[in-house]
Amino acid sequence: MEDSKERIAVYPGTFDPITNGHIDLIHRGLRIFDKVVIGVGTNPNKKPLFSLSERLYMIKNTIAGNGRVEVEAFDGLLVDFARKKGACAILRGLRAVSDFDFELQRALMNRKLDRGIETVFLMTGFRWIYISSTIVKEAAKFGGNLSGLVPDLVAQKLKEKFSESIY
Repeated sequence: MEDSKERIAVYPGTFDPITNGHIDLIHRGLRIFDKVVIGVGTNPNKKPLFSLSERLYMIKNTIAGNGRVEVEAFDGLLVDFARKKGACAILRGLRAVSDFDFELQRALMNRKLDRGIETVFLMTGFRWIYISSTIVKEAAKFGGNLSGLVPDLVAQKLKEKFSESIY
């Protein structure tokens, strides 16, 4: 008997800021899952450029109108958040072999914590393979052209953020 339950994936990250690579992964995830929940996490090991509310604002405005995508902040264990959202999977993107080693460790720990939630890896689209939030912020800091790398709203917010830091 086929399971008619909605297939939900959680796509976690700090999204500081969201890039076109993230957006591509969300759209591709929607080909596999009925719904993608973007879980904007807090990571004590990272010092984000944008506040949590700024990140949520940019993500929500970037994906506005897609009823199959939900955006929510979370704190704590990813598997607990995924369970709370009724997710059957955690969606993760891989750009390079170095990503795989790190992501595999996380996936194995998540499996240990909850065997009912699978981790699904998608290769980053070739067009976005070199993009990361860190590289985008670095380019923005020095006035680089961000067209095609991030949504227009994000490019504007990065420009504003770095113009505030010039003295």
